[in-house]
Amino acid sequence: MADILTPALGESVSEATIAKWTKKVGDAVKKDEVLVELETDKVSLEVVSPADGTLSDIKAGEGDTVVPNTVLGVVSEGASAAPAKAAAAPKAEAKSAPAAAAPAAAAIDITVPVMGESVAEGSIGKWVKKSGDQVKKDELLVEIETDKVAVEVSAPADGVLTIADEGATVTPGQKIGSVAASGAASAPAAAAPAPAAAPANTGSAQVSGAKNETLSPAVQRVVGENNLDPKAIAATGPKGNITKADAIAAIGAAAPVAAPAAAAPAAPRADQPREERVKMTRLRQTIARRLKESQNTAAQLTTFNEVDMTNVMALRAQYKDVFEKRHGVKLGFMSFFTKAVVAALHEIPAVNAEIDGTDIIYKNHYDIGVAVGTDKGLVVPVLRDADTLSLAGIEKGIGALGKAARDGALTMDQMQGGTFTITNGGTYGSLMSTPILNAPQSGILGMHNIVQRPMAINGEVKIRPMMYLALSYDHRIVDGKEAVTFLVRVKELLEDPQRALLDL
Repeated sequence: MADILTPALGESVSEATIAKWTKKVGDAVKKDEVLVELETDKVSLEVVSPADGTLSDIKAGEGDTVVPNTVLGVVSEGASAAPAKAAAAPKAEAKSAPAAAAPAAAAIDITVPVMGESVAEGSIGKWVKKSGDQVKKDELLVEIETDKVAVEVSAPADGVLTIADEGATVTPGQKIGSVAASGAASAPAAAAPAPAAAPANTGSAQVSGAKNETLSPAVQRVVGENNLDPKAIAATGPKGNITKADAIAAIGAAAPVAAPAAAAPAAPRADQPREERVKMTRLRQTIARRLKESQNTAAQLTTFNEVDMTNVMALRAQYKDVFEKRHGVKLGFMSFFTKAVVAALHEIPAVNAEIDGTDIIYKNHYDIGVAVGTDKGLVVPVLRDADTLSLAGIEKGIGALGKAARDGALTMDQMQGGTFTITNGGTYGSLMSTPILNAPQSGILGMHNIVQRPMAINGEVKIRPMMYLALSYDHRIVDGKEAVTFLVRVKELLEDPQRALLDL
């Protein structure tokens, strides 16, 4: 007999919740095979079998709270052959109807996958298929929206689908449907002609001729909202499927065609209700909650300065072509700002720290969050170890994160663990703002629009490209002197960019 024990859960984590058992009592198991998935308030953990044998007892069920070294279950060692013999018994008893036994054998559960650190629930989006439909193994069935990312759920096997309600709130490990995996693998082929006639009725739900005929919910949303023809969209997905990026790219291509119709609106409000109530997405709810929590928790204050962008713009204009040719990426302003911010964080470590209870945690790494606006809302992916990156490395990293954000392809790891954030309202024309802290961080830098303004330079009035900078900070940990010094340092490094490049 070998006990299955709850492992150590990590620093400051005292308990966990059982999210899912992958085996049931009586199942044969192999050593190091995953048996249990645990959820803590920080991470997800997998517990493996301590030996070959049979899972003889489950002592803590799904949803139970456990602590380190709790006995979760028991494996009877050396009995791995027993389940195989037991499985053969029903076939011997059912000699008269062996064919009937196979279809009844399996309804495989479709469960909510682990959705990442600190994500406890999600909402079921639109199902691609409906109950009773034939599905293929690994075919996309539904997206689960969380407060950070959308998680795709695929069919676990060939068979007939049974689903739960759309829009339901679910947790990791929860059953949201099942696939009756029968031996009727030929049934979908026989039924295939029927769906082939359906495009006229289903609109954007099907794509004729594509290797993967079913659009994902995210793609359906883009196609439906923009009245796109799926057949006209160039598919670049790995299985010949249309990706969200393909659909978004098609919007631009279709825009000129739609322009004449939009040029002569008869009555803009004629077919519109005076008011419309729409449920907030889970991402929007989370953005609202976290921003308000940030205001309620931190002692937020904002200090301002302005920076003369003449030298950065001249340097960029001088080298942008050769830079792009050499590195395969455009030289933008974000790399200069990131370099300046990292240098200032080195000098003023409190701005790179956070408060945890009565402790201050000083960060000796520089993971810079970059705020990105998407069609679903604001997200802040993180550029890791920015202090080790060149200007080209920063531009490539930010470019990749921005594309992933707009395509809805960010991973949980890319969204967590930032130490400081930069947000650029200037891309939308903002002249000045007071950004809200991205808790638990203690500082956020707001960039703004570059405007030609008259400035007094050595007793003369000169027209210079000026940008207002805003540093919002947590006054509980960052003093006013430190905040002002930090922002002045950023200003100095931007007005003389060679200093940042030479580490001066």
